[in-house]
Formats: sequence, structure tokens, C-alpha cells
Amino acid sequence: MPQHTAHRIDRRAWLRAASATGMGALAPWAGLSLAGAATPGGPRLVLMILRGGMDGLSAVPALGDPAFADARGALGRFASPALPLDGLFALHPALPSLHTMYGQGELAVLHATGLPYRERSHFDAQQVLESGGDKPFALDTGWLGRALAGSTRKAMAFQPAVPLVLRGHTEVDTWAPSARPDPGADLVARLERLYIDDVPLASALARARELRDNGTMPAPTVAGGMAPGMVTGQANGQTNGQTNAAGSVAPLAAPRQAALNLARQAAAFLIRPDGPQAAVLDLGGWDSHANQVADPGPLVNNLRLLDASLAALREGLTAPAAGDTWRRTVVLVVTEFGRTVAINGTQGTDHGSGGAALVLGGAVRGGRIVTDWPGLAPAQRFEGRDLRITTDLRAVFKTVLIEHLGVSPAQVAQAALPGSEHLPRLDLLRS
Repeated sequence: MPQHTAHRIDRRAWLRAASATGMGALAPWAGLSLAGAATPGGPRLVLMILRGGMDGLSAVPALGDPAFADARGALGRFASPALPLDGLFALHPALPSLHTMYGQGELAVLHATGLPYRERSHFDAQQVLESGGDKPFALDTGWLGRALAGSTRKAMAFQPAVPLVLRGHTEVDTWAPSARPDPGADLVARLERLYIDDVPLASALARARELRDNGTMPAPTVAGGMAPGMVTGQANGQTNGQTNAAGSVAPLAAPRQAALNLARQAAAFLIRPDGPQAAVLDLGGWDSHANQVADPGPLVNNLRLLDASLAALREGLTAPAAGDTWRRTVVLVVTEFGRTVAINGTQGTDHGSGGAALVLGGAVRGGRIVTDWPGLAPAQRFEGRDLRITTDLRAVFKTVLIEHLGVSPAQVAQAALPGSEHLPRLDLLRS
């Protein structure tokens, strides 16, 4: 007779899987991991990862470099004037909110920065970016997770699953919006009765309820358009999409609004006294191989979205209910690599090395460009094609972990960023 293997349903495994995939009955709720209490009034760190490789020379053009115009060609010409920062650098005209923050001393720009990895693979470079190693897969947990390990500090990822950068720390929650309806009260009551004698599952369910009830979850989208009460994809006078004669919103407005809502939701959690001290957000779509010069176009639209998202985050962290949260906040905006200096045959750029990173917040000593500028002439480029890296991005991580989050230098050197002893701390934060 054929043999059949009996499969016992493991409730813990089911709940973990349901939380990770968004397929369970509680999918509209936050992730179900357990988290300890944060330090009330403590520092806040927000890490925003721009996946795909942002062109730092478009976001922060080096207009004063004598080789810039010839090196960039059409990539160096903008539909409206760039926003000046100093005699050498400017911001792309799609970044007006960031320009205002720079003028207020809340934004520092790092240029010619990047990772030890140089092979230009998205997959490998992102692994290095999140793990904090010096080569792909040298480490299998994240630098921020390892820095927080063993503490009661909470972290939160605003996506369905815990990203690599936070792995290694047990006190991590996840939160992501869902278009699914909330589970009914009867279902929740049944689950509570089912888990009454199972402390881990009962605690996880209670934690999910707390996150859901304390969040300011935006309304789900409805078929055929935006959810009731949601605006039509405009922020700071900008829009990603176009409005037709009937006044409806173009397809790009919905993703734009989702990103703005996520930034606002992150702020809503961060301002809570028991909220996360570290938060991670993603913004994808930066792989600009083609049509980079178009305005509107993929890269310019993404720059506008980045500007609006960071403005929304700041707005939430400076609201009356936020107290001094913004003053206690550092926001790191990083990407896995930069792009080639020269334009390619499809009016875009290919995978490169050096790029730009942004450090903003009320705790930042901004209004400055932090760089050891290598120049853009062909002989000054890495392998004749890329902006040369002169500042290791891990030095930024090291500085913020030690001087902002208060992680001990020994823990950073031994666990969070092994091999970083030689990297200097950067002058980024207010004293």
C-alpha cells in the first residue's frame, strides 16, 4: 500500500508565514514580531534605501567641476535651473524641499561615496549595503540589526518582511498597508481563545493589535481609483502623473500617494514615546539605463517622489504632536552604487561606483557638502568611467551608530561593522 506522511500544522510556523507573505487573515495588520520598549524621548534613526542605483551626479550635480559639462553632456542640462548649494555643487531642480532643508542647516550631502564592492551587480551591492561587510555574503545579518542586538531598542521596517539590514536583532516589527479588509472582531476573538495558552502566539497577536490600533493606517485603495479621502498624488506642487480632462489621476499618482502615506505612517510611529528608535523604508526604481534626461521621466519623477517623501516625513516629525522628535532624528538616504559619468546610447547611465548620499534631520549639522572631491575628468575616474569613491559609506554608518544611537565603539568594530576600525568618524551631527 502507498505510504502517506501525516503533516501536523505548526501554528507558530503558520503565523510566521502568514505575517511574512501577507496571505493570512491578519494581513492588513502589522508584522507580528515581538518588540521591547524603546527609550522614551530617545534618538531616532531612519534609513531610506534607494534600490537600483541612484545617479548621484544627477541628484547632486557638480556644476563647478571644469569637466562636468563635457563629461555629462545632455545629462548635465536640466529643464529648469539647478538649485545652488555652494560654488561646486547644486541640487537637481526636482528637489526643492531638500534645498530648503539644506538652507536651514538640516541637510548634509555626501558625495563621491560608496561601498568597498566595485563589481556593479545590484544583488551583490545591496547585500553589501545592508550587511555592512566588505564583500558580498561575508555577513548574513545586517549592520543595523547587529548594532541593536542585545538591547531593548525597537526597530521597524515599513515593508511586509524584515529586510536584511535589520536581521540580527529580535526587537523588530514590520508594517505595510494592505487593500484587504480588516479581520472581523469574531475572527480575532476566536484567535485569542485559540492562543490563550500559547504565550508566544498570544503575545504576537496582542502586539499586532497594538500596532494596528496605534497606527494611523491610511485607507485602502478602492477598485477603479483612489481611496476616499486620499489626495490626488500632489505634494509640494509636484505630480508624477498627469490629470486628464475629466480630472482623474494618471496611473503614477497612486504609487506616489502610497509612498507619501508610508512616510507619514513612519512618522506617526516614530513620534510615539514607545515608538521605534530605528526605521527602514525602501524606494525602488532608480536603475536609469534609459530615458534619464526626460522631464517628466523615470529619474526625474523618482527625484520628485524622494523630495516629497522626505518632506512628508519631516512634516510628520515636526507636527505639534511630535514634540522634539525631529530634533532627535537622523535620516540616512543611501543607494547601492552610483552610475557612469557619461551618458549611454539610450540616453541613460549604466551601473557605476561612486555616488551621493543624504544625511538630514534636526540632529544633523547640515548646510554642508561632505566630500573629498576626486574630479570628473577621464583620468580622475575609476576605471575611466565612474565617479571615484573617496568616502566609504560605512564611515557614515559608523558615525551615526556611535554618535547618534550611542552604540559603543567596541560593538560597532566587533559586531555591527567588523573591519571598520580604520574608518574615521565624520563631522555630520550637532554636538
